Amino acid sequence: MKKIVYFMAALTLVLASCNGDDSEKGALIEKQPVKIEKGRMTPEVLWSMGRVSGISVSPDNQNVLYSVQYYDIAQDKGNKELYVVPVAGGEPTRITKTKKSESEAVWSLDGKHIFFLYDGQLWKMRSDGSKRKQLTKYPTDIEGFMFSPDESKVLFITQIQYGKRVKDIYPDLDKSSGKLIDDMMFKHWDEWVETIPHPFVADLTKNGLENVVDILKDEPYESPMKPWGGIEQLAWSPDGSTIAYTCRKKTGKDYAVSTNSDIYLYWIKEKSGSCITKGMKGYDTNPVFSPDGQYIAFQSMERDGYEADKDRLMIYSLKMGENRCISDSLDGDVRNIRWTKDSQNLYFLSAVQAVTQVFSVDVMGNFIKQVTNESSDFEKIELAGDQLIGLKHTISRPNEIYRIQPSDGKMVALTNENKEIFAQLKVGRVEKRMVKTTDHQEMLTWVVYPPDFDSTQTYPAILFCTGGPQGTLGQFWSYRWNLQLMAAKGYIVVAPNRRGVSGMGQKWKEQISGDYGGQNMLDYLSAIDAVSAEPYVDKNRLGCVGASYGGFSVYWLAGHHQKRFKAFIAHSGIFNCEAQYLETEEMWFEDWDMGGPFWDSKNVVAQRSFANSPHKFVQNWDTPILCIHGEKDYRILASQGMQAFNAAKLRGIPSELLVFPDENHWIIKPQNSILWQRTFFQWLDRWLK
Repeated sequence: MKKIVYFMAALTLVLASCNGDDSEKGALIEKQPVKIEKGRMTPEVLWSMGRVSGISVSPDNQNVLYSVQYYDIAQDKGNKELYVVPVAGGEPTRITKTKKSESEAVWSLDGKHIFFLYDGQLWKMRSDGSKRKQLTKYPTDIEGFMFSPDESKVLFITQIQYGKRVKDIYPDLDKSSGKLIDDMMFKHWDEWVETIPHPFVADLTKNGLENVVDILKDEPYESPMKPWGGIEQLAWSPDGSTIAYTCRKKTGKDYAVSTNSDIYLYWIKEKSGSCITKGMKGYDTNPVFSPDGQYIAFQSMERDGYEADKDRLMIYSLKMGENRCISDSLDGDVRNIRWTKDSQNLYFLSAVQAVTQVFSVDVMGNFIKQVTNESSDFEKIELAGDQLIGLKHTISRPNEIYRIQPSDGKMVALTNENKEIFAQLKVGRVEKRMVKTTDHQEMLTWVVYPPDFDSTQTYPAILFCTGGPQGTLGQFWSYRWNLQLMAAKGYIVVAPNRRGVSGMGQKWKEQISGDYGGQNMLDYLSAIDAVSAEPYVDKNRLGCVGASYGGFSVYWLAGHHQKRFKAFIAHSGIFNCEAQYLETEEMWFEDWDMGGPFWDSKNVVAQRSFANSPHKFVQNWDTPILCIHGEKDYRILASQGMQAFNAAKLRGIPSELLVFPDENHWIIKPQNSILWQRTFFQWLDRWLK
């Protein structure tokens, strides 16, 4: 205990001197005092919260390093700072105070230093935040890194040029904005694909990076894979001789129609490698070596083209050269795999009954145990000796860090970043309700009530349509689609785990493919009908909102709701499925979920899917609708929202269109997000209040 007290005192003493070399203009963005009126959450209160992420446990298992991001609405940007909290518990201490973000922070091997990314380069500082030093001056930004076990080498990710630009072909047209395209996947999610990430390995010396080697030299493939992949898609062997990496060795049309990625080994000395998942057809990702170096654990989907296939826990034996699945008995997806120190057991996250929990399994796959049983979602776990450190949130609270006892799942909170805010907030009650569906199934539905709910009064209600369509609708916390914020505005929120969501078993998840306008839409109506039958719900004041697949759901329900709803809001939703099929980039998604192309007249599933496109039921629209879209959304183009808005106007239906030229599938910038939220609630209040 004395060591902990001394360490925290030392951190406090040096905090004033840990500002670093930072000359960026603008005020320092950090935590600000917040005064909340009448205990009600507002968009501004939501954006004032510190966002906890990025946990890393010190080598001696005594401390947790983590980051907190703060936002400044006036500056329209955020800033990420680093903190340390003892595993045993105690007051967190801030160790950075700069105008730019520190990210990807990890402990050094001896625990005396911290490595982190700052302004696109690798830096180092003492564990108390002092003596900051820039280690690299690489010509391109470093996006992620991982040291070899002896810290003699560093594996890092940076972008390389992909394909030829106009100025490469015509040097005299160096100011032209034109883009010459000769294959598919020219856009992806929110960017024109002109660069791709590659993994590099190098010696880190006092002069910076030396002996730099591109592991995928002259190969036009991504590793890690866009858009979600990071350093977790690569791994070092315990002896530092080998790197495992994730890669889908496909480009253009082949990339667009396939999810077949693989795990490869790269031998440092030989500068060559091999594939350990040859013949496996689906997503293979996120390799993790066992501490004894005998095995590699990784996530694997079985079927090519199905990005929502069951994510299994696989074990590859380096000695035998064989793969085996050790999670067959689990009816759920596996992620965030962590080995125990003795290489005999693994921890991982999986969703059960809509909430993401911690599980364990032995290396042979003989016994899977659910470690935690919380009405909350775990986002990440790390080992701290014989304990676990977890990042957890609920519908009512954002991420905080917890210490978990694996034997019984008991937890102790290590952080309470937003305690001053929640001490002033009135939070609505969250109810887990089972609703009978039209096919006699029990559907878990979350119902969030307004603060100070009075069952003798009547309230307007909102049906929340989730995206995905195969994502988990658990105890999620969002800084935009925040169910507590909706409840604070006086609405009862109904969030059903309709057919297609994960976390309710693979059969439940798979039902939606090829049935977009089918059972899941009946599930939505079952949920809102069940809750609106309560005497405290005003049936004449029902709204329906959603984004992505939730936006599709809103557009579809607008033509089929039979006058249940008085207002609709669709964000980034698919309106015209035929146009979407040819506008989007990830064709594997469309082919699997829609069943195939709309021109295949003999494909019964595809013909049924496209016959259920929302745009074919506009003649039935009779309810005010707000359409929202970002023009940098290349997954579902903004033209979808514009089509829906124009259709409503031509039909004489009250409608508005909110477009963000600089945002993608999500509205990320603070001021844009607050505009989004103000417009969202003004629209609902106009028609439901």
